Amino acid sequence: MAHVIDDTCVSCGACASTCPVGAISEGSDKYEVDAATCIDCGACEGACPTGAIKAE
Repeated sequence: MAHVIDDTCVSCGACASTCPVGAISEGSDKYEVDAATCIDCGACEGACPTGAIKAE
């Protein structure tokens, strides 16, 4: 299961820089996780300052 980013994302980019497989990119209104690439390691979840990332 991939992680997902909810609407509390402030588009700071902290999650994208910690993703070891590059599964996170900037979307139109918030960052997004590519579920097909995500290895569910949780690195992004710990890096998010607003707690916007959760396991799906």
